[in-house]
Amino acid sequence: MNIKSLRRARPAALVLAVVAASTVALVSCGDNNSSGSSSQTPTPDKASFSGMTPSALKSAASSAVASARARASAAASSASAAASSFEASVSAEVARASKDAQNELKNVTGQGNAMSEVAMTGKPRAQTSGLLAVLVTITNKTDKKASYAVQVDFLDSSGKVAETRYVGAENLAPGAKAQPVAISTKPPEPVLTPKLAKAQRY
Repeated sequence: MNIKSLRRARPAALVLAVVAASTVALVSCGDNNSSGSSSQTPTPDKASFSGMTPSALKSAASSAVASARARASAAASSASAAASSFEASVSAEVARASKDAQNELKNVTGQGNAMSEVAMTGKPRAQTSGLLAVLVTITNKTDKKASYAVQVDFLDSSGKVAETRYVGAENLAPGAKAQPVAISTKPPEPVLTPKLAKAQRY
């Protein structure tokens, strides 16, 4: 090969070398992208999401708690109102029975005709908020329906009547019992002593 042919061959070889290098570079880049994509974290399955953002979830939870508290508060208010209504009805019934018993006893001389049918038991002050209270047990020992009026006196240390309370029972069947409570409204001190003063069957 002469010098002129060699000079013409060098540029052609150079072009071939550049093309070959470019091809290798392209293949290498393709390999890098391929290996890079294989190391990426898989995309999570969107079907497992609730579709709510953390702030939306927090808001929903707060709303649920508030709703539960509102329902609990309403239930508590309703229960309190029912308790107050019951207490008022019981107090009214006790007041009525006390008034009826007092009316029945106002014309009774002596201790009445039913002392043997009435007994008293003191209640612990721990159960009565410190008040002096006695459980009056009335038993109808006759063979007919009967009503009863009872007077309980609370005496001081000198034996003087410091307070009088009235309880009663209406339409007790033969052999039946009633247990009203006579409660002193006086302070715990000085200590008073309960006494069964009168018991009338009518």
